Amino acid sequence: MNALVSAAVPGVAYGCEFGLMAVGLVLTYRATGVFNLAFGAQAFASAFVFDLLSRYEQVPEWAAFVVAVVLLAPAIGLALDRFLYRHVPARAAMARTVIAIAVLLAIPELIPLLFGTATRNRIGSLGLPANRVYFHLAGTPVTGSEITTVGITVLAAVLLTGLLRGTRFGLRMRAVVESRRLAELEGVDATAVSVAAWGLSSFLAGLAGVLLLPQMGSLDPTDPLAFTALLVAGLTAAAVASLRSVPWALGAGVLLGVLETVLQTELPANSVWSQGLLEALPFVLLVGVLLVNPRLRTLERSQDPLAGVDPPPPPPSVSVRDARLAGPMRWGFRLLVVAFVVSSLTWVPGNWVFSLGQGLVLSVIFLSVVVVTGMGGQLSLCQATFAGIGAFAAGQLASHLGLSVLLGALVGAAIAAAVGAVVALVAARASGLLLTLVTLAFALFADSVLFQFSWSGGGYSGVTVPRPVLGPVSFVSDRAFLLLALVVLVVVMGLVVLVQRGTTGRVLAALRGSPVGAASVGVWEARAKVTVFALSAALAGLGGALFGSIQGPISSSDFQYTVSLAFVVVVLTTGVQTVEGAVQAGMAYAIIGQALTYLPSRFSGVEFLLFAAGALTYAAHPEGIVEYQRTRWLQRANAVLAAWDTWRAGRGPGGEQGTDRARALPSAVGGEAG
Repeated sequence: MNALVSAAVPGVAYGCEFGLMAVGLVLTYRATGVFNLAFGAQAFASAFVFDLLSRYEQVPEWAAFVVAVVLLAPAIGLALDRFLYRHVPARAAMARTVIAIAVLLAIPELIPLLFGTATRNRIGSLGLPANRVYFHLAGTPVTGSEITTVGITVLAAVLLTGLLRGTRFGLRMRAVVESRRLAELEGVDATAVSVAAWGLSSFLAGLAGVLLLPQMGSLDPTDPLAFTALLVAGLTAAAVASLRSVPWALGAGVLLGVLETVLQTELPANSVWSQGLLEALPFVLLVGVLLVNPRLRTLERSQDPLAGVDPPPPPPSVSVRDARLAGPMRWGFRLLVVAFVVSSLTWVPGNWVFSLGQGLVLSVIFLSVVVVTGMGGQLSLCQATFAGIGAFAAGQLASHLGLSVLLGALVGAAIAAAVGAVVALVAARASGLLLTLVTLAFALFADSVLFQFSWSGGGYSGVTVPRPVLGPVSFVSDRAFLLLALVVLVVVMGLVVLVQRGTTGRVLAALRGSPVGAASVGVWEARAKVTVFALSAALAGLGGALFGSIQGPISSSDFQYTVSLAFVVVVLTTGVQTVEGAVQAGMAYAIIGQALTYLPSRFSGVEFLLFAAGALTYAAHPEGIVEYQRTRWLQRANAVLAAWDTWRAGRGPGGEQGTDRARALPSAVGGEAG
């Protein structure tokens, strides 16, 4: 018994950090309806600034805490509320999640851009001296950092519980969550409630990040993945609390920390259990809680009776296009493709040919996002994981069995499709935010466990995927591989268009419009979900195999969960509802990445930052920035054509009328275009 207590003591402090993150998630969700996936990034920002000031700028510890946690952390939360979430419609649950993902990607990219990329080995600490032992509990030394963490966490939890349960602010917060509009009609200042909640929750995120610092050996500005454990455990604890109870969230976080430390002590060292179970445990627990807790299945259902007054989504650009523009646009696209191929095979430099080939391959992967999100209406955060499955399968089959890379790519796509179907079956009753969290848990599991074995991702050495050779035709050169990628992309685009226009596309459109109405006419939602996930995973696996082939050596770092987040953000920025949006996203991703190679290394993350900034507009333009601009220009072209028709009609019998209409032409064109 003493041994068990001795093993559990360090886990209490570790679990308190999980609990703080969970409490912040619960607080934000209860007050604003936003499940803020960017909490880990906010914690990372406050921890970095605190360490920078206290260790490297010689600022007193209390002053560094005030700047990093009391000022900076709430300021980030208030900025998110004021400039982003306050303008998201009540029904746009996916938009809120997309914005959180964009912030999660943007904040860590800003830090090396502002402060450099040097790794910091001297880690600051808050409160009592971190490594000093003050007393022993069950034979286990208790350090200053553990005392500080537990004391601050308990104090924060008591104050928050009293605030939510014993004050008018807590009552107003619950009212705002149920219906912001109705609460405002009753005289509740919903804006003030939202501001206070964002400030408090962001303060907790910054506090959790600073308290985690003593347990880190170093702090790399370019690698915020050190806070992944904090994110996963916080998500799990918040899910245990059903995103409703602050005490339950804190208690669940502490229990998770104790469980991890006990297992680390009790399991045999270097055994399969210690190496496999401990790595997989956080993600297994997260998926289990998400699927078992029945109160989480209604997260995406709005209880706001006025949510239906939000405007409908904008129509696609093709629906507003004048019929006379169809021919010129079709031939213009064909000429653009011919110019692209001829240029790539002749005068374009070799490094740019490689990047353009990458863009075509990424377009194949991005089509999987169009299928699962644009057609299926579900936000999947594991598309890079599916791409990794296809890439590693093709590489392993080529290396160990001598299988052709093209055949291996098809096998990898089939394996990825099977895994996608399993993910959909496991989450058969999940949708919306719940399904998004399940896919995120699977991506994190693949990063930490699935891709770390020699038989899967090749471990530390990775896997080499050779270039394909088809009989006497070799695609080893970059220019030849570009042609192969272009052919594959055209075939896959045609397949996706056929699915959109076929029965599956119509079923998915019916489910997006009204799941209840679709079920009433015999549509089986679970079957449609498995179909769309399997198809999207197959496309991602095929694209992943091609990506591995053009890259050569690949490793698990090429398919981390942050890559999945970036893929989603990029496609949503350009346009997730059309195949053109996926191609534009892939080419833009590759071209911008190549252009940034001419800048210093600290600007390497600007690519993610640019697309993250674009994704922040998703709430206003869910059709994508490119699709939005295309619609605007088509409407202007339609106005010009309409004015031309009016002018031509005025030149017929009745010259004075024709003259008057001719004089009105400039103003008509200007008014319509504006």
